Amino acid sequence: MSMERGLRTGAVEIGTSLAFALAGAAAIWDSRRIGAGWGAEGPQSGTFPFWIGLFLVAASIGTLVQAVRAREESGLFVTWDQLRLVASVLVPTTIFVAAIPLTGIYLASAALVAWFMHRLGGFGWGRSVAAGLATALVTFLVFEIWFLVALPKGPIETALGY
Repeated sequence: MSMERGLRTGAVEIGTSLAFALAGAAAIWDSRRIGAGWGAEGPQSGTFPFWIGLFLVAASIGTLVQAVRAREESGLFVTWDQLRLVASVLVPTTIFVAAIPLTGIYLASAALVAWFMHRLGGFGWGRSVAAGLATALVTFLVFEIWFLVALPKGPIETALGY
C-alpha cells in the first residue's frame, strides 16, 4: 500500500484561516486609522470595514480551532505532483500579469502563449513563438483596430504610433 505525499487538508485549512485572519486584522487596523466610530454626521467611513474585518477574524479563529482539532484525521488535499502542475500554470500567469505594465498586454500575451505551447504542449520553439505572435497580432487587430478598445500598451506599440 503506497502512501501518496503532499499537503494535508488540515494544513491548508490552517494556512487559509490564518491568511483570512490577517486580512481581517488589516481591515480592522486601517478602519481604526480612518475612523470606525460614530461621528457628527453618523458612522465614520471605516465603520463598515471594521465590522467586516472583525467578523472575518472571528470566523477565521473558529475555522482555525476546528482545523487544529481535526488535523490528525484530515486527508490529503493535494499531492506534490498535482501542486507542481498547478504551479506550472500559476507561476507563468503571475509573471504575465506583472509584465503587462512593463511590456504591454500584446508582448506579454505572445510570450505567455509561446511558453505554454512549448512547456505544456510540447511544441518546438519555432511553432510556439509563431503562434504567440499570431495570437498577439490577431488580438491587437480585434481590440485596437476593429473594436477601438485600448488595452495596455508597451514600448513596441508606442514605437508603432499606438
